[in-house]
Amino acid sequence: MIEIGSCGYFYHGHKFSDLHKSGLQDYLFRLQTEGIARVTVNGHEATLEKGHLLLLRPGDSYELRIDEGDNSGDLYLFCRGTWIDDWWDRSTKPSLYRLDFDERILALWRHIIAEDRRPSSQANDELIDYLIKALCVTFELAVSETSPFFNRPPIVTRMMRYIEENALSPLKIADVAQHVGLSTSRAVSLFKKHTGKTIIEYALEIRLSYAVELMNYTAATLDKIAEKCGFNNYAYFNKAFKKKYGKTPGQLRREE
Repeated sequence: MIEIGSCGYFYHGHKFSDLHKSGLQDYLFRLQTEGIARVTVNGHEATLEKGHLLLLRPGDSYELRIDEGDNSGDLYLFCRGTWIDDWWDRSTKPSLYRLDFDERILALWRHIIAEDRRPSSQANDELIDYLIKALCVTFELAVSETSPFFNRPPIVTRMMRYIEENALSPLKIADVAQHVGLSTSRAVSLFKKHTGKTIIEYALEIRLSYAVELMNYTAATLDKIAEKCGFNNYAYFNKAFKKKYGKTPGQLRREE
């Protein structure tokens, strides 16, 4: 089982420091959520801003400093365990990584904090174990997808993640471009070049996939499914569905 040393959210409104010059005892994952902080890791100094993720292992020297006036908020997790050892060793982990805010990561982190705060009599160690493993694997995926060895630029991956998180709500191409700080034309061109699909085509794939899931596992009407999947026009949903799957939603449901 993975053991938690401590975890939570911390907001520093005043001058603060945390020193581990002789080396950390546990793994430390720390995500800067707001403001700035200054760290020294194994002799290297860095300024952390919103989105910066620290991934540190036992033995790393670590100093955190919040200067007066530099309000800082962060999510943190100290943990240990043989699974974490194996996970760490299976790929190169950057000490500092710029993480595009991903609601999946934030939700996992919040869930871990909530479970850790339960009274010991109500704690579910197995659930905490799985949540931390999921968080670690999600970190690893985020890092690998934005490494120089991945086939697409990190900014395209950021667009994909944004589309995946927002595809079921009204989504405009301009929103995707603004999220990554590009002009609409540049965002459209980059996305098409590196994914082979347009932004709308990618969002449509996600919507249709979710529609099939709802058809298979719920009794919702097709009109309601279309609405839940971001289609304001049922005729368009019907046409797009048939183009992708070769049959209409009604035909597919009758075959179940």
